[in-house]
Amino acid sequence: MHRISKDSPAYFLTIVAKDRLPVFRTEKVKLITCKAMDEARKSGKFAIYAYVIMPNHIHLISDSYLKPSETLRYVKGIMARRVIDYLKKGGFQKSLDKLRTETKGRNYKHTLWEHHSNTFLVTHDAMMRQKVNYIHQNPVNDGHCERAVDYHFSSSRFWFNLSLINEPLDVDIKEIKWSGA
Repeated sequence: MHRISKDSPAYFLTIVAKDRLPVFRTEKVKLITCKAMDEARKSGKFAIYAYVIMPNHIHLISDSYLKPSETLRYVKGIMARRVIDYLKKGGFQKSLDKLRTETKGRNYKHTLWEHHSNTFLVTHDAMMRQKVNYIHQNPVNDGHCERAVDYHFSSSRFWFNLSLINEPLDVDIKEIKWSGA
């Protein structure tokens, strides 16, 4: 169980696609991303309490088992490999060209992410609830749905204790020990 406090914070992480490209626009890429996030969680042995996958960025809240940079290394690395492999296998050359970056010696590679991710410490229950609400309202505020629970690629239904059918990614909210609980 994880009690969120100054001594044991959670981390609110924002990861942005290179040049804010809408890489995560299709359901297939979002599903690949969810599977990659689950793989990263299992490899890194960290929790995911809340998430949303938007067309050009991802928000997630994780525990503090690892440093934020280590959690991001797992998440960004595995997601990038899976999504770029999918684009290569599917022949999505125009998308790959947009993700191409030059390296030393005129070699090229693909990068999925902006270099700087945003990390915010979550140190108490009220802050956690505020950040979870922000994550879940992202698709509503962006016009993707009318109600947060209608957006399939977020943890909203878990937080509202709704029927969980065909959820693309489970979250670890049962591992949170709330103050006074």
